[in-house]
Amino acid sequence: MNNTTASLLPPKTRRKTRIGLVAGGLGAYWPQFPQLLPQLKESTACVVERFQQMDAEVTDVGFVSDAQEAAIAAERLRAADCDLIVMFITTYLTSSMVLPIAQRSKTPVLVIDLQPTAKMDHATFGTGEWLAYCGQCSVPEVGNVFRRAGIPFRSVSGYLRQDSAWERIGQWIRAAHVRATLRHARHGLMGHLYPGMLDVSTDLTLLPVTFGSHVEVLEFDDLRVRVEEVTDAQVDDRMALAREVFTLDDSVQGEDFAWGAKVSVALDRLVDDFDLDTLAYYHRGLAGEQHERLGAGMILGASLLTARGVPVTGEYELRTTVAQLITQSVGAGGSFTEIQALNFEDGVVEMGHDGPADLAVSARDPLLRGLGIYHGKRGWGVSVEFDVQHGPVTTLGLGQDRDGTLVLIASEGVVVDGPLLAIGNTTSRVDFGMDPGLWVDEWSQTGIGHHWSLSIGHRAADYKAAANLLGIDFRQV
Repeated sequence: MNNTTASLLPPKTRRKTRIGLVAGGLGAYWPQFPQLLPQLKESTACVVERFQQMDAEVTDVGFVSDAQEAAIAAERLRAADCDLIVMFITTYLTSSMVLPIAQRSKTPVLVIDLQPTAKMDHATFGTGEWLAYCGQCSVPEVGNVFRRAGIPFRSVSGYLRQDSAWERIGQWIRAAHVRATLRHARHGLMGHLYPGMLDVSTDLTLLPVTFGSHVEVLEFDDLRVRVEEVTDAQVDDRMALAREVFTLDDSVQGEDFAWGAKVSVALDRLVDDFDLDTLAYYHRGLAGEQHERLGAGMILGASLLTARGVPVTGEYELRTTVAQLITQSVGAGGSFTEIQALNFEDGVVEMGHDGPADLAVSARDPLLRGLGIYHGKRGWGVSVEFDVQHGPVTTLGLGQDRDGTLVLIASEGVVVDGPLLAIGNTTSRVDFGMDPGLWVDEWSQTGIGHHWSLSIGHRAADYKAAANLLGIDFRQV
């Protein structure tokens, strides 16, 4: 999506991700080596500055030197309600200084130990200088105690200005964005299951239990009454907006375009009234009655909302809206996707979907196409057509296992150029670096449903870290 389009579709604002930050070292060293603590605090200031440059709200509780100070820091971090706590081990410290921070906050903890430079100057260093480099000494100790306490352990070891170490830290921060988003998300579910789609069916208790999210069960009548209140002037404004965002194909009928615009205005109000972060919907309808027309008129408004960071999917796909919210929260966009066909000559999987699409990841100006029928569904109207930006992509789906637990499932590939169907679908040609039939077999064996999010960039490492913070399994093809 170009900058002009982005300015027309301002993103939904959400609570900032909260990162707790605490640094520490063993206080017994300070009187023995007077220059050590000032050096460690300089390193701490550097770390604090790096975190403050990230897209997060940072609660810095300072430097701790013993278990008593650590307990005070733990209480401050508990009250801050953080999404991730980062413990910077500057030199050796005892595990008793870290354990209460994890136990009392009940928040995931990331241990980082970043020595000042890539190596010591052995010829000039004494014990005091060496101690600034021995934060790693504590890492196995803390890992052991966390395991014995039943607390997941995560660490990044490196040196202060090591780009690769900060990239690994960045993955955990992006994972914290996911956790923050899902902890406070409100998911709308409107209508009913597409008949026979057993894989789509989701236990609504799973999301609040697993993530802390809320599921708001809606009726199509909640949308109907809002559509009835939309004015002609609002319809005209929405059609004008759509003309700036989309290229209109000659197949678009004026009456269908206006109806899609009217439903779009009402959808925005529905999302605002219920403070929704996602919406999944489906209604079968019959013989052109009002609810069928509402269901058929969703695609324009759903695509505009998805581009603003509020994923909206058809076919009652609650889990896929969650997957799209995850991919969007790390800045990778995310379009509603399923397998459409395989091209064995070119070695690609063609994937996409009819209906709602994430305009933010479009390779070109998205097209609005008129459709006399929606295959497999009742109704008619306008639909969105484009292909995802060419280059690295990652699929991400939210599966559900036999025991009911949720799992994140990902695969990295590349969107490549080539012929696409012009049928009102978002379609992309994805090369996964293997025989497309083999990819389908391996992908299907993971427990994925038949929809997922197609996101920009190779992001499997981010999604793996997110699964870790969320406390669920991760699988990758």
